[in-house]
This record gives sequence, structure tokens and C-alpha cells, in this order.
Amino acid sequence: MNIILFGPPGAGKGTQAKKMVDNYGIPQISTGDILRANVREGTELGLAAKGYMDKGELVPDEVLIGIIKNRLKEQDCEKGFILDGYPRTIPQADALAGILDEINKPIDVVLNLEVPDEELVERISGRLMCNCGASYHRTFNPPKKDDVCDICGSKVFQRDDDKEEAVKNRLNVYKKQTEPLIEYYTKQGFLVTLDGTKDIDEVFEVIKAVLTKFA
Repeated sequence: MNIILFGPPGAGKGTQAKKMVDNYGIPQISTGDILRANVREGTELGLAAKGYMDKGELVPDEVLIGIIKNRLKEQDCEKGFILDGYPRTIPQADALAGILDEINKPIDVVLNLEVPDEELVERISGRLMCNCGASYHRTFNPPKKDDVCDICGSKVFQRDDDKEEAVKNRLNVYKKQTEPLIEYYTKQGFLVTLDGTKDIDEVFEVIKAVLTKFA
């Protein structure tokens, strides 16, 4: 199965992608994870991307397209993949179509998670992270001790791109540049829209039902 997982920031794409990885044994390809890893490691790519990410803006296409092409050629993608957070614009979608045609890996389905803006702001702006990899949420999953990681005892922090002002900017960017992909993939017959406000397991049951025809 070759899947694109689509939806605004905070819609639950990463959570559902991980459940699909466990269930179907195909890799999740998240440009966000790749870019953040480069930022942490201080690579040339990370330094170039950080200024955009901190403001909640999209990283330029030329930075992303090469990453995606190389990643899709790796051996673990032979049985399929889950693209999480890419493409985000019509030009990226066109570039991706060219890459997939070149490597003979056509898209099977585009899963679109829908969640209202107010809920997205609450979800994202409440996130807390730790350098050890643990994650929390001020409302839904707070650490046992305020601002202290349960696992390693370090101080937790909020990513710059998770702060409320950056979140609202990310949503505005999404609406302007990414929502047109709904029509783009609908016209191609790939799009299936899902209610992302439901319980995580409920959403995944719907996803599994959709994917039965491709598994």
C-alpha cells in the first residue's frame, strides 16, 4: 500500500501513521521528523530549515523533494509506505507524482483527517517535549510533576513551532497552501476524508476499513 496521510497540523496524522506501521509493516515517512532530526544535529539542512520551522512556515520545496525521493528508494519501502505531512502544496504534489512515476510506486489512497481549528490549537499549543524523546500535553497527558519529565527528570519544554501564535500561523499557511490538495486528489479519485475528532482507536478502525481493499 502506498498511502498519503493528509490533514492540518495536530489532526493526528503521526499517531495514526504509527498505528498503520504496527499493523501493516510499512514505513512512516515524515518530513517533519527528518527535518527536526537535522535541526537537533545541527546539519546544514537543519540550519537552513530551522528559521522556517520556528515561524511555522513551510520549508522550501527544493529542501524537501530530494529527501523524499531518496527515502522512497530505500529497501523498506518496497512493500509500500505512508507519507505523513507531504505533499503540502500543489507543486509538491506534482513533483511527487513525477517521482512516483519514475520509481513505479503509484499512490493507492489519500487519507484526509478533518479537525476544527479550535481543537487543533488546543491540541498543539499544549504539547510539551523532553530531550530524552518523551512527550506530554498540558491538558491530556501532563507530567506527574510540573514541567519535569517523568522518565529522566529533565525540564520539559515547548517547541517554538507549537506556541499558540506559531500554531495559528501554521493553520493559516495550511489553509492557503495545502487545502487545495483536497480538490487536487478528489479529482484524481484518491481522497477519503475521515473525522479526526473521534477517539484514536475509532479513527484507526475506519482507516483499516478503508485500507482493506489495498492490503
